[in-house]
Amino acid sequence: MPITKISATQYWKLLTVALFWGATWVAGRIAVGEVSPLAVASWRFLLAAMVLGALLIRKEGWPRWSRHDLLGIFGLGVSGIFLYNLCFLYGLQHIEAGRGALVVALTPVAIAVADVLFFGAAMTLRRAVGIAIALAGCLLVVTRGKFELLLGGVGVGELLILGCVVLWTAYTFIGRSVGQRLSPLSATFGASLAGWLMLTLAALIDGSLFAASNLTADGALSIAFLGILGTAVAFTWYAEAVGELGATRTGMFINLVPLFAVLLGALILHERLTAATLFGGALIVAGVVTLNWSIVKSGAISPVGAGDEIPVSGDTLLNIGANTK
Repeated sequence: MPITKISATQYWKLLTVALFWGATWVAGRIAVGEVSPLAVASWRFLLAAMVLGALLIRKEGWPRWSRHDLLGIFGLGVSGIFLYNLCFLYGLQHIEAGRGALVVALTPVAIAVADVLFFGAAMTLRRAVGIAIALAGCLLVVTRGKFELLLGGVGVGELLILGCVVLWTAYTFIGRSVGQRLSPLSATFGASLAGWLMLTLAALIDGSLFAASNLTADGALSIAFLGILGTAVAFTWYAEAVGELGATRTGMFINLVPLFAVLLGALILHERLTAATLFGGALIVAGVVTLNWSIVKSGAISPVGAGDEIPVSGDTLLNIGANTK
């Protein structure tokens, strides 16, 4: 089978997806400065579910989920939408967008560690080195180079963003199971819908769902961006690329997300990043590349359609807004 090359259109779409997902960190920080994180998340996923639902009906028809499917969708909604976005948005009240995105860049490492500890994956020397490099980078970012903070000085923002890493790892392995039965679009629509219901109920109980007296035009645009461009459009373009190029080659573009988040945070929010933060971010990316070096090599030469090029949909979900989000 001949190798399918990335066309100019696909290239720019995937570059735009990485840009959108990097920008969600900035948009989230703007939005939670004006409205409760619960309200921001509820409105975000209402918009996302509406767009994804319309796309799903147009492309695949009305979803027909079994009871087992609904259980998996509930698990995705709890881990990757409800709890993840609580950690993400509340964390952004305490930590800069760029630093937060660099911490979340550790997610592939957390998934690799979980795969070794709980699912019997082999711990090779290359994998161990990649994990060690990325963890060292994460410590630099979280502590800003002041390792004595590990004795009790790490802030709530850092801890919440590290919670995002744990939750997305859980979301990925749940998605691996759900993806054996549902398409990426169906699974993500279901997760978004389930997560939205939970977020909305929590916001109603909290009394913050309609408390928008401080919402400015910038805040409203940020919420709209999070729901439509950062979630629905970005996922659709990403899923299209996975179908045409395979998950491995498409996923390489996700390494650009922290870079865009750092640059946009500095440009729009005027965030100042220390040398320790930048060096730590570089170590995280280097660790992830080392961890996935064999995948990078195979993705460069394997034809689309090969068995290891298009894994289950849960592996596709891994890269959505590790977000996103």
